[in-house]
Amino acid sequence: MPRAMLDYSKTVLQKVSFDARLFAKELKKAVSRLLPNEIEELKIWLQQFIVDKPELQPSLLLIKQNN
Repeated sequence: MPRAMLDYSKTVLQKVSFDARLFAKELKKAVSRLLPNEIEELKIWLQQFIVDKPELQPSLLLIKQNN
């Protein structure tokens, strides 16, 4: 159960990745709800997920600002 919110956040982010603004909004929500170690895991996942999605790359700054 401890990873449930992290897994849920990843699922939501994958589903909204077609829209950069919506993606950023959901990423902010995820960061506000996750524990610090989960945010680090999400950051690693996000770096891999956005490699081929240049429109989503600015969203990585949202995580760096909150740490």
